Amino acid sequence: MNDALARLYRRITMLVGIGRTTGVSDDSGTTQKLQYKTPFDIRGDTLRMTEFGFSSGLPAGSDVLILSLGGDRSSQVIVATNHGSTRYGNLNPGETVIYDAQGKSVLLGKEQLTVTCAGQDIEVLEARNATITASVKVRFEAPLAECTGDIVDNCDSNSVSLKALREAYNAHGHEVKNVQGGNDARTSEKTNKGV
Repeated sequence: MNDALARLYRRITMLVGIGRTTGVSDDSGTTQKLQYKTPFDIRGDTLRMTEFGFSSGLPAGSDVLILSLGGDRSSQVIVATNHGSTRYGNLNPGETVIYDAQGKSVLLGKEQLTVTCAGQDIEVLEARNATITASVKVRFEAPLAECTGDIVDNCDSNSVSLKALREAYNAHGHEVKNVQGGNDARTSEKTNKGV
């Protein structure tokens, strides 16, 4: 009876452990596999279970929480991770953030959504249509705004692009009246200041 209790106690104490990653063994399959070390051993190809919709490449030296299924150290799964030096902190209750080790983040804040690019580019890919709905205004703070296609303002009531308006303006002329005796009229040349 004492041997059975000792084995049970050993299995219970082996259920949960803490380690530190030394690298990613394999991130190409259906489940990421990590290598980690503890004071007792170094193990590779340990499955890392994550929430659906989230994936990350852990920096070496990340802390991991390890479950040994049934108390068996040969059947382990990593269920939680933390990288203390890059952790995004000081969140208010109810806030959520997605972040990386380079300082980029998407903060679902209490007062606003904030995307921080940390000096890197941002790109939206493969959208069929992109719509921004704002109740007051949309403001760009940039030295230059570029568009590869046409721009149409008041698009719900207007179908003429700014390019078409510019071309019409650049080609237009004005009548020059009463430049000669009588009622003759002349048309000026197109404007010399194109838009």
